[in-house]
Amino acid sequence: MRTTVMRTALAAAGLLALASLTACANDAAGTASSGSGGGGKGTKVKIMVGGLDKVIYLPAMLTQRLGYFDAEGLSVELLSEPAGVQAETALVSGQVQGAVGFYDHTLDLQVKGKEVESVVQFSHAPGEVEVVSTQRADDITSPKDFKGRKLGVTGLGSSTDFLTKYLAVKNGVNVSEFTPVAVGAGPTFISALQKGAIDGGMTTDPTVATVLDKGAGKILLDMRTPAGSEAALGGPYPSSSLYMQTDWVNSHKDTVQRLANAFVRTLKWMSIHSATEIADKMPADYSQGNKVLYASAIKSTLPMFTDDGVMPKNGPETVEKVLKAFNPTIKNADVDLSRTYTTEFVQKATG
Repeated sequence: MRTTVMRTALAAAGLLALASLTACANDAAGTASSGSGGGGKGTKVKIMVGGLDKVIYLPAMLTQRLGYFDAEGLSVELLSEPAGVQAETALVSGQVQGAVGFYDHTLDLQVKGKEVESVVQFSHAPGEVEVVSTQRADDITSPKDFKGRKLGVTGLGSSTDFLTKYLAVKNGVNVSEFTPVAVGAGPTFISALQKGAIDGGMTTDPTVATVLDKGAGKILLDMRTPAGSEAALGGPYPSSSLYMQTDWVNSHKDTVQRLANAFVRTLKWMSIHSATEIADKMPADYSQGNKVLYASAIKSTLPMFTDDGVMPKNGPETVEKVLKAFNPTIKNADVDLSRTYTTEFVQKATG
């Protein structure tokens, strides 16, 4: 009965396509790594990902597909939520032991009294792209034109929401002068763009590749590379990461080390393989029937990833600067950046 009601509600809201996509992602993650190999005992760990099919979070599923969790004696269950802020909620509520999402959540949580830290830094650029609808491309030529616009984000309080607000403020537009609209990613984002529910928005691959392929929008700002991050944000912007509650990290160091070993091994593997080879390892449904387009999306996003899981120099400072520009809670807080990440485990993994 509950399932029927949910499907009916989703259909009424025009979100059945997203439900299907999320189901595919969860089905792919449903078979946790077996924990065989590596001499371990199949230590169980649940990790919530802010969108398993998003290329920016690709290392999570790829690590499982390559068998690296198994090799470390881990039984990892990957779960999926459409937005990083929901992964954050699952972590702090104790539903999962780890979250794959943006590093900036660790700063936001610290000022709210929650001690959370990044233990493996997947990236040194956001991997995000600000797109504008084809119909609005002549009217919105820079973030200075955000005033009065409806701009799509994955969720309110998400990293796309944070970055959109920063870009607006940096370019003279107050956060009260535009409307952020939570539209998720994938089919719901694209539909909102095509129907005019949003004038533009921030999203990632493979959504970006599909938007361009359909002619539904154009790129305004591209932050998939370190150079793009520097131009838009003024420095390296560590984004996708594995972050965990600090108390749990300190009381489960062996498990965290094995997770770090597995993820760093994946990042190194990614650095020496092509986008097509990476796409071949991923679940078939992630390509949504167009493997060439999916491989292209991966290729466009690959520059954002680190090859060692180490926090980029000056990265935390860039993130703090971005958040302080528009977030009054953080603006007036004294954030201890040293408590928002650790390199202890990745340094041992690369050693």
